[in-house]
Amino acid sequence: MKTKRTSNLLASLLLGVLAVGIHPALAEIGHFAPALPNIRDFAVPEPGFYGALLNYWYSTDRLNNSGGNKVSTLTISPGPGPGLTLTPDVQVDMYAAVPMFIWVSDYKILGAKYAAYVAPTFATATISASLSTLRGRGRAVSGSSDFGLGDMFVQPLWLGWTKKHFDFAFAYGFYAPIGRYDTETVTLPVVGSFQTEAADNLGYGFWTNQFQTAATWYPWEDKRMAVAVALTYEIHGKKRDFDYTPGSHLTLNYGISQYLPLTSDQKLLLEIGPAGYSSWQVSDDKGSHARNPGVHDSVHAVGGQLGLTYVPWMLSINFRGMYEYASRDRFQGHSFGLNIAKKF
Repeated sequence: MKTKRTSNLLASLLLGVLAVGIHPALAEIGHFAPALPNIRDFAVPEPGFYGALLNYWYSTDRLNNSGGNKVSTLTISPGPGPGLTLTPDVQVDMYAAVPMFIWVSDYKILGAKYAAYVAPTFATATISASLSTLRGRGRAVSGSSDFGLGDMFVQPLWLGWTKKHFDFAFAYGFYAPIGRYDTETVTLPVVGSFQTEAADNLGYGFWTNQFQTAATWYPWEDKRMAVAVALTYEIHGKKRDFDYTPGSHLTLNYGISQYLPLTSDQKLLLEIGPAGYSSWQVSDDKGSHARNPGVHDSVHAVGGQLGLTYVPWMLSINFRGMYEYASRDRFQGHSFGLNIAKKF
């Protein structure tokens, strides 16, 4: 899902014409949004049909370079020549809604529950910036994309093995680039003309194959507490209209979830717990349009989750907050999520 568009959003701010380029020296991030799932979401649930709506807000005013320091200047130079050096002061705010349709079969494969789901994405972003060249000429820039369709995630294989104190899971899924995506040509003084992505894009313009393994430990048989970890590996395809293939990403999710009964009959449960994630680019970008292909982006985040579950209705509502730190070659911000799920 397009949670942060490092190359796209920043370039649109710097160019001041809402034209987004792949040439700035910051990498494209992966599709997977580690701040989106709840702590217990990586374990396959009991057989049945589930519906969910994930709401996600992300905000940032900080862009870090490959050394983890806030970017103070950026040079746009898609070709030979000195390029154009700007000093950015950015603010990016975005919202995404992700409906999920999940089916868990009564049948088992290799002793595991079989499940599958589909999750389209709908998103919008608002961008504002105060820009100036090194010669001191300032300019205010702002823009927003209409709420529209982003890329879609399909997970046709999700296997879950349930033991007395453990859940194990393995999954394969892919991101289909069906979101709004287009390119255009931009001409700038000094820099000249070059092809860019359109500023209102909501899709990445490339396919991603995703593999995921997860383990959840329950210290008590009633599963009142869950200690969960998950590893997600993304392999990205070639970006449409560019000679550019982003490097692969590896993401670690972790968290501890505790249920606390709010009523004597234990029908209403409070869920609370800390959570976090770390994500690393683990291979080089490829192609003639890749800038600094050996520079790998990374980000870390800590936060927590607070929610309510009404057992008779099999309904849960969870609020999540995440604060990013030590990011490299990408934005660093904070996010909030409100996830609603129900078994039918």
